Amino acid sequence: MNAPADLSDFPDGSEDSDTMPSDAVDLPRIRRAVREILLAVGEDPDREGLLETPARVARMYAEIFSGLNQDPRIHLKRTFTQKHNEMVLVKDIEFSSMCEHHLLPFIGKAHLAYLPDGQVVGISKLARIVDMVSRRPQVQERMTEELADLMMNELGARGCGVILEASHTCMSIRGVHKPGATTMTSAIRGSFLTAATRAELMSLVFSARR
Repeated sequence: MNAPADLSDFPDGSEDSDTMPSDAVDLPRIRRAVREILLAVGEDPDREGLLETPARVARMYAEIFSGLNQDPRIHLKRTFTQKHNEMVLVKDIEFSSMCEHHLLPFIGKAHLAYLPDGQVVGISKLARIVDMVSRRPQVQERMTEELADLMMNELGARGCGVILEASHTCMSIRGVHKPGATTMTSAIRGSFLTAATRAELMSLVFSARR
């Protein structure tokens, strides 16, 4: 168990109560690792511009990987009885996550829909599970599947559909160098597997863009 973060973890005085790192994150270890990376690429980690970089990166990792130590199911525990048996869709939920292959961000939008079976959840909770699941190193395909499984398992939904569209910096700033390329993934469960419901979802998500 790591000791709770104290002000020594914020040598540049930029602590922020909204983004304080989790106690589960080993900030000193990250700082040491970042310093080694700077040395390995031929930089001087002691020059003015880089002096506080290891500490900044440590706090950044604590924030963007905070979902590793959180359970998104907590946001779907409270539901409300409602006789609504048609599709519920929350679209254009912005998110950012980190590709586990190169530790570079991918940024995009999530569209989450489900068919209730007598119980609905607050619509903000769907945005919250996107935020929590996105704050982990991962691939977009797995993130899509996890969100769909969460809705099916926790909401008792008759069906659900998840569509993610994102731009990956591991494609745009390195390797193939294709800025502007968009990756789309989907996960369909239950009643959404029928052609009519699936077509309705796609129409609601994409028709306004044509």
